[in-house]
Amino acid sequence: MKSQTEYLWFETNHRREFINITPQVEKVVQQSGVKEGICLVNAMHLTASVFINDDESGLHQDYEKWLEELAPHEPVSQYAHNTVEDNADAHMKRQVMGREVVVAITDGKLDFGPWEQIFYGEFDGRRKKRVLVKVIGE
Repeated sequence: MKSQTEYLWFETNHRREFINITPQVEKVVQQSGVKEGICLVNAMHLTASVFINDDESGLHQDYEKWLEELAPHEPVSQYAHNTVEDNADAHMKRQVMGREVVVAITDGKLDFGPWEQIFYGEFDGRRKKRVLVKVIGE
């Protein structure tokens, strides 16, 4: 069995962003030499997410609006967590969007459904954060 571990690093300019990381993950899979297996992609921070969906700007705007309605950033005083940092909303947004994804590897490639792409979701940006990519298989 083969395995490969890589870390992708992100430092966004905005508090919230969605970044398509599919090309970076595909590169790790290719470098691993795994032909049949799985790829785990995991956000390593409590205020960031990894998820799979369509790379369509309208959908990303809809996510932004929906998440802000579910867990609004302002007023920061509404959250008991906001004593040192003002990121309680980011923790909640991450909980909804998910911590990680697992994608099958078939014939050396990520085995997606139509339109599926992997995204890094940042909900409390402007500092360096990492994403784990772990490839396991034969």
